[in-house]
Amino acid sequence: MNALTWAFDDLSAYSNLDAGGTSQPVDWVVGIGSKVFVEQKMMALFSLLFGVGVVIFYERARTKTTHPNWLSLWRFTLLLVIGIIHAAFWIGDVLFVYALCAPVVLAVQRRSPRTLMSCGVALVLAGTLAAGVVQAVVNSGDGVLGEYWVAGGGTMGDEVGAWFIADSFLRALGMMLIGVSLYRREVVQGGLPRSVYQRMVRWGFGIGVPVSAIGVVVHIVDDWSSETALVGHIPVGLGTIPMAFGYLGLIILWGHKHSRVSSRLQAAGRMAMTNYLSQTVLGLATLAVIADNTAVSRTGVMAWVCGVWVVQLWWSTWWLQRYRFGPAEWLWRCGTYRQMHAFRRSDR
Repeated sequence: MNALTWAFDDLSAYSNLDAGGTSQPVDWVVGIGSKVFVEQKMMALFSLLFGVGVVIFYERARTKTTHPNWLSLWRFTLLLVIGIIHAAFWIGDVLFVYALCAPVVLAVQRRSPRTLMSCGVALVLAGTLAAGVVQAVVNSGDGVLGEYWVAGGGTMGDEVGAWFIADSFLRALGMMLIGVSLYRREVVQGGLPRSVYQRMVRWGFGIGVPVSAIGVVVHIVDDWSSETALVGHIPVGLGTIPMAFGYLGLIILWGHKHSRVSSRLQAAGRMAMTNYLSQTVLGLATLAVIADNTAVSRTGVMAWVCGVWVVQLWWSTWWLQRYRFGPAEWLWRCGTYRQMHAFRRSDR
């Protein structure tokens, strides 16, 4: 797998474990583990929490201005600009997607938790199940998987490309609505009985892991055939919502322990945008420059990822001991309110 694969220059290495970067048993373990526990799940969790953030900002803005909706929309516009710039370096950017979904969340956030949850689940399932329809089009010869599944396979067909983009938007928006629903039910705040979050972990992983694993089994049994490329995506997608619930419950339970690790995770979360953008900077500086044209296995990429996590867990705590916000968060905040805000903790 070329070092630039991580930037989606060849999407097949991400979608198809047999397409590249998998040559040793450990690579398969890493790849399958990522499919079951990471693929779509982390974006889903991030989207869920972003939806919560949209509502929290709006509620706080109501106490500061008579036009909280306009202030929120201005904030989303700035996020859109950041996303566009970031996408110029990393085609997998999600900030652009979030900025376009956020106004919808703002418009419907006062709906009942039941309605928000139902709509959110429906949107996620719509994108997931549409994969079956697109697979039928591909198998009939009217669609082309291209680089989505085949190494060096060229551009994806219009049907596959449209589904790929729509699935990302629907999953992001759906999980945001689910996040708002959980916020309205006071689940995300972590104040409910411990047993609630324990059930979220048990049921979330108990359902999500085996369902997601079915997708990998489909691919393995069919020898990673293009005829079931998108069919295998469906179980992975169906397992996304329950596993996002499981991860959320796990994070809240972990946060209750007030351990050194949980405090570092909280610091990293407070610098979410800075850490997200800095991953691209680190990736460009290492995988795309230093390791250019060097073969990197899935195990190597995972080692790189773990190394970045360690660095970010360390520097997030170090930084917030000295500054009030992460650099990206501070710039976004200043741009949102169109005024300078105290940056160093010594500032008053």
